[in-house]
Amino acid sequence: MAVRVVGRMTDDDKSVQAVDLFCGVGGFTYGLEQAGIDVVAGADIDADCEVPYKSNNDSQFYERDLEKVAEESPEWVKSLYDGSADIRLLAGGPPCQPYSNLNNAENDHEKTGLITAFARIVNEVRPDIVAMENVYGVREDEEYEQLLETFKDAGYYVNKTENRRVACLDYGIPQQRKRWITLASLKGPIELDSPSRTDVDLRENPTVNEFIGHLSEIKAGEQDEDDPLHAARNLEEKNLDRIEISEPGGDWRDWEDKGRGDLVAACHQEDSGKSYKAPYSRMEGEKPGPTITTQFYNYGSGRFGHYDTDQNRALSIREGAVLQTFPDDYQFLPGEDIGDVGLHRLGRWIGNAVPPKLAEVIGASLLRHVRGYRQKTVGDFVK
Repeated sequence: MAVRVVGRMTDDDKSVQAVDLFCGVGGFTYGLEQAGIDVVAGADIDADCEVPYKSNNDSQFYERDLEKVAEESPEWVKSLYDGSADIRLLAGGPPCQPYSNLNNAENDHEKTGLITAFARIVNEVRPDIVAMENVYGVREDEEYEQLLETFKDAGYYVNKTENRRVACLDYGIPQQRKRWITLASLKGPIELDSPSRTDVDLRENPTVNEFIGHLSEIKAGEQDEDDPLHAARNLEEKNLDRIEISEPGGDWRDWEDKGRGDLVAACHQEDSGKSYKAPYSRMEGEKPGPTITTQFYNYGSGRFGHYDTDQNRALSIREGAVLQTFPDDYQFLPGEDIGDVGLHRLGRWIGNAVPPKLAEVIGASLLRHVRGYRQKTVGDFVK
């Protein structure tokens, strides 16, 4: 899936320089660079992210525990900007598990505190613009409220509340994913571009088939010989039986209708589980997919069965990445063996990533804001 570089600043514009915190494998950085923003550095606690980050982005990677950086040396982040730009952007997607609807123990989660770390770094660096991406649930968290207070106390303009809720489907991303985007600027009012206003090329009504239908057919447990990331997890016999009689968009009740009530999982036999239709089901090719979670390669973790009834398997790692709008050739592995990284880690990297297409829209929005500020007509650009 080719991605056209759009939204670049004109020769008359001065540069915008960015640092990406909690950068992971580089989804946020990649999208910002596609929009035309110079990302000089990314930082993450996971050292193994260096290979995918540096292989796909024109940016330096730093292994850092950003919570410790925030407590001990937040000025280090300031040193990453080289001084050649007059606008400094601080971007980040603090790990979202504490605020996810899938996490039932958010108060005890080990990653609680990272938004506070982000706020401390903002306080020290005082970047001209801040862009933070997170799950929809973060809006109700106390840490997030403290971040907003940090912005207020430091004199930032923050995008309106109704402008922070993003349905990824509206921005050409083929999944039912909702995110919360917070933009802040010292220069003036700022907003995220609407789908109809953005300079970024977006697919209208994107479908799963449009994005992954061109990838080669593989079976459960197989790996494409030309793309080591196009690999699907093996399935045990009962799960093979389940998916073989499943139709796209169907659910576990279909098995009973076909005389295979023996395949119904224990979780669906309980009254509390009968309403959960997604596990062990196929997605539909002509519709958007479900949210790509960190477990998208697991057939039983959601509606992650392939829509093609000739392919009885869950999504491959590459398919999950493409549905997140990473390009087909995005390099995640240091070699050809997934075992060097592991399905679990690859799934976590991809599922937690900022979708590059969404990051591109954010980047284009920020450049529009900067152009408006420089032309002294900010209101005309960010209504």
